[in-house]
Amino acid sequence: MFKKLTLAAFVALGLTGGAHAAGGEAHVEDFAFSFEGPFGTWDQNQLQRGLKIYTEVCSACHGLRYVPLRDLEALGYSEEQVIAYSANFEVFEAELDDFRPAIPTDHFPSVTSAGAPDLSMMAKARAGFHGPYGLGINQMFKGMGGPEYIASLLTGYTGEEKEEAGSILYENHAFPGGWISMAPPLYGEDVDFDDGHSNDLHHEAQDLAAFLMWTAEPKLMARREAGFIGVFFLVVLTALLYLVNKRLWAPIKRKPTA
Repeated sequence: MFKKLTLAAFVALGLTGGAHAAGGEAHVEDFAFSFEGPFGTWDQNQLQRGLKIYTEVCSACHGLRYVPLRDLEALGYSEEQVIAYSANFEVFEAELDDFRPAIPTDHFPSVTSAGAPDLSMMAKARAGFHGPYGLGINQMFKGMGGPEYIASLLTGYTGEEKEEAGSILYENHAFPGGWISMAPPLYGEDVDFDDGHSNDLHHEAQDLAAFLMWTAEPKLMARREAGFIGVFFLVVLTALLYLVNKRLWAPIKRKPTA
């Protein structure tokens, strides 16, 4: 799965930073992700596919500067594979005053040449569901919708373009305002997956969005497990306190009244 990043991988996309909005209603599709819900879990194969899409397509313009490379072992890769993958990147070493191959203890390099935003926290920085009248009611049932927003954005291009103030804008149903300056990054069949999974646009967008959710919150499952344990102990403690309270007040309540 891991291979050397080529120059073509870094210049394949002519993306520009920022986005332009001029009114219009955004449409976010409710994708079904395996990690959603109180009993959801990460799909390691999906996360690996998302990493491959990021590596071969998105890393040309977007960095993941808050994500340590060593965390990739959580996706099912061996230490040797992570070392080999890390060597595809270069990081600046102040003591050497030069660039060197990255190692697992380094973070993904930041990418500033294209002026595009960093994607480390993007799945938590965006909210796809807001609920009626901005009350956020939908978020109670569907979650914040960050991954859904990303997947919907990637599949929301209509193919229409226009020029405005010297920039080319692309129509996108998921982007607020309907027009975005980022060219479509995915078209479907952009990468070939090692597990033979479908690589149509819909599945590629969903896999990449799931991976970006993992980069934004890699400890999601551990936090959820800790929450379940905490709730369990609170329930037990509440039951014990109730029984103790009954035991302490029982003699008083049995006394005859005057």
